[in-house]
Amino acid sequence: MDYKGLLRQIEITIREIDSSEEAASTISNVARTVIKNFREQLGLSGGRLYVLRDDQYELIQRVGTSSQEELGIQVPADYAPIAAAIENGVILMEPNDPGVDPVLEKRLGARRFAAIAVGELDEYIVSFNVSRESRRDDVLFSLSMVRHAITQKLREKRFETILAEAQRIQHSILPQRPPVHPGYDIFGKTIPAETVSGDFYDFIQVSNSTLGLAIADGTGHGLTAALVVRDVHMGLRMGVDRDFKIGRTLQKLNQIIHRSRMSTKFVSLFYGELETNGTFIYSNAGHNPPFLLLKQNRVEMLRHGGTILGPTPDATYQRGYVYLEPGDLLCLYTDGIIEAPDRQGREFGTEKLIRMVRRNRELSSQEICRAVLQATTEWARGEEMDDRTIVIVKATPELKHE
Repeated sequence: MDYKGLLRQIEITIREIDSSEEAASTISNVARTVIKNFREQLGLSGGRLYVLRDDQYELIQRVGTSSQEELGIQVPADYAPIAAAIENGVILMEPNDPGVDPVLEKRLGARRFAAIAVGELDEYIVSFNVSRESRRDDVLFSLSMVRHAITQKLREKRFETILAEAQRIQHSILPQRPPVHPGYDIFGKTIPAETVSGDFYDFIQVSNSTLGLAIADGTGHGLTAALVVRDVHMGLRMGVDRDFKIGRTLQKLNQIIHRSRMSTKFVSLFYGELETNGTFIYSNAGHNPPFLLLKQNRVEMLRHGGTILGPTPDATYQRGYVYLEPGDLLCLYTDGIIEAPDRQGREFGTEKLIRMVRRNRELSSQEICRAVLQATTEWARGEEMDDRTIVIVKATPELKHE
């Protein structure tokens, strides 16, 4: 046997396998591909797919030359060939091997056959008819590789399903449209580094005259960071609904994150409440300090607050106060913006962000957000970046102080 050629054929087979929505369909696709590609080299012909139901493996599909025969036959899970396939992962059985029931095998349409067990709980058995001329070692070697390929395909499909659900959940908690808050032009945007993001921003209508602004960043990125940020979203809104003070809300959130069993369980959070008269009360839990760009182009960094959420259960958080006048601009962002690297490893930086926002301050909040995100993309030039989020709040001439 040409094992290098066999390995190449296995690689081709793996590439040809299509993943379907259902595991059974994916495995059926595998069986067809294996029979097509190994009919000559390994003498494989018809195949059978069984699924575990209670303590019986039920024949649910036939592939190849035996595809027109009876379905629904049930085989006990302790039947010798089934038990051997589950124990070893792959087997090749002769008609006269101990434990083989010739009556049952005749009904199944099998004589000499190979079988593989697949699935997280070995809930599927795939068997193939094997010619008498095929060498045992070649068949077992090849089907062991195929079994590994099936397992990988099923894991990929399950992970894709989990990611798709996480993406759907995350999309549902992000603002679907900019808020309408008299006297302000507000816009936010996040760009994930992966399918789901560890960044988060939110607009919460606290009352007719008060809008909550939040931005958060879970350490790392990807699924675990996104799940922690989901907890922040839920906890923050619960605190606002219960009329907790800002400091109290952050203390509760900190305790929730501290008790989390996620491997990624540290979150930086900035939360503030913007009133229609220009008052902005906030607290910064270890987040990159947002900055207030005054109409005279002076910059004030919003640092009052406390530590990042998660490491210690008894952290406390102070409040800060600023006032927005018409023409002032507030910029909230995550570290993916200022830490975006160029090819020499130089970061975009806070000063560059401030200069860019100052230079574009006459644009709308949406245009400023897009300009900053585009600038960081061009700065990185294909280098790996973290999740990036920015929120711009512009106080418009319609802003009226009471």
